[in-house]
Amino acid sequence: MTEERSKQAAAHVRIGIAGHLALAVLKGTAGYLSQSKALIADALHSASDAFSSIAVLRPAAKRFSDGDLDYGQIKAISKGSILIAVLLLILGLETGISSIKSVYYGVDKAPEAFALIIIVISIAVKEALFQFKYRRDKKLSGHERTSGASKHRSDLYASIAAFIGVSGALLGYYLGNTALYYLDPLAGLVIGGLIVRTGYQLLIESIHDKHGHELHQEDSAEMLDTVQRVKGVITIDDLRAREHGHYVIVEIKISVNPRISIQEGHDIAKIIKFTLMKRFIHVSDVFVHVSPYDPGYPYKNHDLQADEMPTLLH
Repeated sequence: MTEERSKQAAAHVRIGIAGHLALAVLKGTAGYLSQSKALIADALHSASDAFSSIAVLRPAAKRFSDGDLDYGQIKAISKGSILIAVLLLILGLETGISSIKSVYYGVDKAPEAFALIIIVISIAVKEALFQFKYRRDKKLSGHERTSGASKHRSDLYASIAAFIGVSGALLGYYLGNTALYYLDPLAGLVIGGLIVRTGYQLLIESIHDKHGHELHQEDSAEMLDTVQRVKGVITIDDLRAREHGHYVIVEIKISVNPRISIQEGHDIAKIIKFTLMKRFIHVSDVFVHVSPYDPGYPYKNHDLQADEMPTLLH
């Protein structure tokens, strides 16, 4: 992924975060004024969406150390993601407990009617945010598109639960059926469960992703084939591709003709990096280690002359 593309992707994520925070404030205020447990819970769900997006908005690793990625920065952000996940778990539990208390102590009135209007507006804004993200994700990997769709479903479920709870309670008011008032806090209980689910998923992803998830060999095979076709590469000693959030960071070790200049070795590494990032759009960065080819490893062959090795111009 080029630097410009990374900036654009980050900008789109920030737009989504701002949209969810705005919805959280709007629904939270309306929920308080209308005394709707479902709408307050939906506001907290929008806030949880914003927090989870902040958690995955992480930078790529900057360098390698002793043949491995330097994950200092990623580890720090992973700890922040874990803290956010724990916060969401607490938030979801508190939402659920508050709704249960409302059911236990009884509900004597329905929410104000304008709460339903706010929920409809929220659904429309969420759909607009999803369509905006979906159009951008058409150029990204299928993995990211799937994640976005799954997140959108969770948003939709929360809003549908709030809509059913508030509209059901209002229907009970107009019909004189006070039992339907309980639909509002019950919807809040459902949304509290969705917030807990979001926090749990983020917690698992943060723990799993702390050191990066290495791709399976079959997933890296096409990358290997691409690198082997680059002029000047004699052997590929190692290739590791790790997932970090929605993106992949590649570490590769190659051997080149020991007689070429440092500049030529640097050029080969540069070609490899930009070839992989151009062909595999989900690759956010590539680190290439260049070593002189040693024909004596692992099996020594004294008869092989250095002049027989291919050069950058082979």
